[in-house]
Amino acid sequence: MRALLLVMLLAAAAAAADNSFLIRNATVYPVSGPKLQTASVLVIDGKIAEVGERVQTRAKVRMIDGRGLHVYPGMIDAATLVGISEISSVRETADVGEVGEFNPQLRASVAVNPESEHIPVTRANGITAVGVLAAGVSGGFGFGEISFIGGQVSLMHLHGWTWEEMTVTHGAAMQLRLPGIETRRRNPMTGQLTITPYSEARNRQEASLRKVRTFFEEARRYHTARQADGGSIRPDLRFEALKPVLDGKQPLLIPANTEREIRDAIAFADAEKVKIVLAGLRRPGATLADMAQKKIPAILGSPFVPAQEEDDPYDATFTLAAELHRAGVKFAFASFGAQFARNLPYQAGQSVAFGLPYDAALRAVTLNAAEIYGVEDRMGSIQPGKYADLIVTDGDPLEIRTQVKMMFVKGEAVDLETKHTRLYKKYKARP
Repeated sequence: MRALLLVMLLAAAAAAADNSFLIRNATVYPVSGPKLQTASVLVIDGKIAEVGERVQTRAKVRMIDGRGLHVYPGMIDAATLVGISEISSVRETADVGEVGEFNPQLRASVAVNPESEHIPVTRANGITAVGVLAAGVSGGFGFGEISFIGGQVSLMHLHGWTWEEMTVTHGAAMQLRLPGIETRRRNPMTGQLTITPYSEARNRQEASLRKVRTFFEEARRYHTARQADGGSIRPDLRFEALKPVLDGKQPLLIPANTEREIRDAIAFADAEKVKIVLAGLRRPGATLADMAQKKIPAILGSPFVPAQEEDDPYDATFTLAAELHRAGVKFAFASFGAQFARNLPYQAGQSVAFGLPYDAALRAVTLNAAEIYGVEDRMGSIQPGKYADLIVTDGDPLEIRTQVKMMFVKGEAVDLETKHTRLYKKYKARP
């Protein structure tokens, strides 16, 4: 019995040592402060203990020589389908569509598959955490089903045996698709295009918007009644899930592409007195001033897409991030998908080439995402007390040629092998 206890204690001590180490003589980019030359990062029990040019410890920890290497905080993809969508065209592998118009009680975290092949591929480029969408950013992906509230965005680490281990926070934001004026609608099942007169589309939008506002009003009445009655009213999971939004503790993530959609989202937020984050901006126009004034953050998609309108400048998508930065709007980058989530650092890098300051680009794939989701006390930068989500590279991670040499998630070393590297080794050795 004593021998078994001794073995268990030794195993526990070894496990604890796995997430404690000291990286020495590296160039460190805290993001929250200036770059540090020939600096060290001390990690104890999975959290950053100390950062600086003169770090010493009496603890027996593993030493990592970072000479010639660079240490950055792990990057965060602010909105993605990594872990819940394997092959987008195969419905059975894409858990992103639920029946019903209002599903605030649904959490993306419980549907994440830790064995998804997209996870190691995404990690290989320096991404350690993702905001997993409960539904596509358009609110649909339900193969014909229209959903106004698709569920809750979950912030997940890209390392762990189970979704419970991977979860940072279940409800980082609530997804809401506000109805728009749709004169052209295509059936996702048949591909048939239906053209509707503007007046009819406008009436349909107003009817749908009334339905959304009614749902919010019913939720408020439900909570008022529950509080007055002492809790004897039968619980409604949908209204219970919406309470953090109504209390201003959880933001609504609202897709808003154009100036009109942004103004509609801001008007809705003002009327309902809720916090919002705008997703997928493409042509914000004059609304940038309103967003800056009201401190409304945004999540930008890939710039590697054509300009939306034929009379837009050729570089409209590349300069968008710089425009938001100049306007004083906080923003983060996101892939909004799975197969190209690995390109997140290059979205930021391309924006630097078109006017975005480098420090702002780096912050947009790290600390900004953490601040938007309210977890900046736990991740997003290299500061004492935060998770040791770190990447060690041989250069600038926003550059394509840079290689991620080491990765740590909550202080645990992560294997950087992917399906791509396995196939490369396999066929390289082919006789």
